[in-house]
Amino acid sequence: MQKFFEMGRIMAIDYGRKRCGIAVTDPLRIIANGLANVPAHELLAFIQNYIKTEQVDVIVVGEPKDMHNNPSESAKYIEPFMKQLAKTLPDIEIKRYDERFTSVMAHQAMLDAGLSRKQRQNKELVDTISATLILQSFMNFISH
Repeated sequence: MQKFFEMGRIMAIDYGRKRCGIAVTDPLRIIANGLANVPAHELLAFIQNYIKTEQVDVIVVGEPKDMHNNPSESAKYIEPFMKQLAKTLPDIEIKRYDERFTSVMAHQAMLDAGLSRKQRQNKELVDTISATLILQSFMNFISH
């Protein structure tokens, strides 16, 4: 039986064709933390291994949209993954969340943190920060 305050984590994914940034909350869902950057073809296996040791109740996948709120070109690559994820993990709630501007915000966060130009060009770091921003935005949304 679950303790009163114990909840499963929320995981967020910034899905890309080559690699995916992943972020998770702490068990109390207070803080969003970057977790990893995983090649897209290894993502499902990574998630399955992670949930063997950590309770995850919700997975949030970034939903790429254009400036007119329409699905962006990259959305078509995410749909097959979403279907496979839902089929593989039927007990975990899967949500979509608007990811517009997360890459821009990730680059700004890197600038604000004083990272060097070389560090800011690290696409894996950008993806992980983007996943963290998606997760933090989602957490802000559900808390209101």
